[in-house]
Amino acid sequence: MGEKIPVAVIGVGEHGRKHAREFKQVAGAELLGVYDLRQERCREVAAELGVRAFASLDEALEAARAVSVVIPTADHAAVARQAFHRGVDVLLEKPIAHTLQEAEDLIRLAEVKHRILQVGHLERFNPGVVAAKALTRQPLFFEIHRLGVFTPRSLDVDVVFDLMIHDLDLLLWMVDAPVRDVRAVGLPVLSDKVDIANARVEFENGTVANLTASRVSTEKVRKFRYFQPYEYFSIDFSRRDALVLRVDRDGPSPRIAFQKLETQPAEPLRAELEAFVESVRTRRQPLVGGREGQQALALAERVMNCIEQHAAQVHVRLERATGQSGET
Repeated sequence: MGEKIPVAVIGVGEHGRKHAREFKQVAGAELLGVYDLRQERCREVAAELGVRAFASLDEALEAARAVSVVIPTADHAAVARQAFHRGVDVLLEKPIAHTLQEAEDLIRLAEVKHRILQVGHLERFNPGVVAAKALTRQPLFFEIHRLGVFTPRSLDVDVVFDLMIHDLDLLLWMVDAPVRDVRAVGLPVLSDKVDIANARVEFENGTVANLTASRVSTEKVRKFRYFQPYEYFSIDFSRRDALVLRVDRDGPSPRIAFQKLETQPAEPLRAELEAFVESVRTRRQPLVGGREGQQALALAERVMNCIEQHAAQVHVRLERATGQSGET
């Protein structure tokens, strides 16, 4: 494997702390330290993990060869730019940036500086998704639900960019066609941002997807179902498994055959970090690079624009959030 890649985590809120803990378990990485604007929290996490509490972003970028950036989306571009100019590779939590132009600028800068840019769409590393994707040929209809209960951290981000964007990324990964049309509605329920949203995405090849994302549900649901000719797939992100249903015509009469797909046990975040470290080591482009992150953001923007148009039509006031990265 060679020498370990020296890494640092920028931002150690709830999800950044998870990044730091998982990096300690990644064989190919050496977690040097963490940095956060809140120095007390920074020192607390550093002490817990036995690593350095960097006093500044500059100090972290000086020490590390690669960084995981888990901070508010509005600050992604500024921090990533500094990292690239310092010759440091970057894993940016989703969404990639606050605007599509910022995303484009980061992609170009990473190319110019020959840096790795990976975006944290970690559901691609979910064992259930990995198993189902290997058998996906021609998905034509999707029914997707990502529901959660309300938490105070939801106050500063729309559910489209916080939750639905995971499924929009998977949708773009599985459907090999451009998006033709998007329709969406969404409402504020417990905050002044969009707390529940439903979108219908149609592709040029005829594929249709219905997506619902909510953070005002009474239970947590993470279901991703889709259909291709003569097969039905059901992925449960929480259980990290996948089922496929087919019609078995071998017997005297047709019957439904259930098959639980074989999966490799893996913690998605750790698998994502391992993939990032491997890209840093080999210089191969990551599974979820800047372009993929930008495409997911572009589709999320289209969904949000539809929601805002509908809200104006029905006279519902929405506050557009800057976006907070990191939660799944």
